[in-house]
Amino acid sequence: MALYDHIQELRAELAMSCSKKEIRQITRQLQAAMAEQARLDAAMNEELATAT
Repeated sequence: MALYDHIQELRAELAMSCSKKEIRQITRQLQAAMAEQARLDAAMNEELATAT
């Protein structure tokens, strides 16, 4: 599964969550996935900047 899809799935799960425990768990997973996406975006931007 692509990281973008995983983030979208976690957002949907979070919207449907009822228990505080589940919300905390999904929030942690979502934050980690979003941090990974930001890291990948920064690396790609760096690569593009050095390629020109």
